[in-house]
Amino acid sequence: MKIGELARLAGTNVETIRYYERDGLLPVPARSEGNYRIYRETHVQRLSFIRRCRSLDMTLDEIRVLLHFKESPQENCADVNRLLDRHIGHVTQRMQELQELERQLKDLRERCGEARDAAHCGILDGLSQAIMPGEKSASHVQGTHQHILAQDDRGKHG
Repeated sequence: MKIGELARLAGTNVETIRYYERDGLLPVPARSEGNYRIYRETHVQRLSFIRRCRSLDMTLDEIRVLLHFKESPQENCADVNRLLDRHIGHVTQRMQELQELERQLKDLRERCGEARDAAHCGILDGLSQAIMPGEKSASHVQGTHQHILAQDDRGKHG
């Protein structure tokens, strides 16, 4: 199959497939006489595995480790267990960070109970204040807005 068919079957886009090839996550496919990439069912399976790992927010390095073990079925999977335990810890930490972020946002929202002119907006005033020494600042968690933005886009264009 050609790259477009692989993309359709795996539910991803062509550029992602090319990126995974360059990054070594997908094996380089054979080429046709016309120099088209020719993919096999093994590419579909591997890409589906990668996408499932990504849906669980695993890094490409974590996926590389998992792919190694998937390709070496005789090896002991203790390292797979440790990898997943570390990833669960990372997710737990991110959840705590998101809860702190939620608390800070709610505190900001309470500063402006009713609509008024922007010059007297408690939210804008709160955002203008410097972070005090010792005050915890929630770090931005990547990927948390994609779902919301996708919903907004559907609403605007649908």
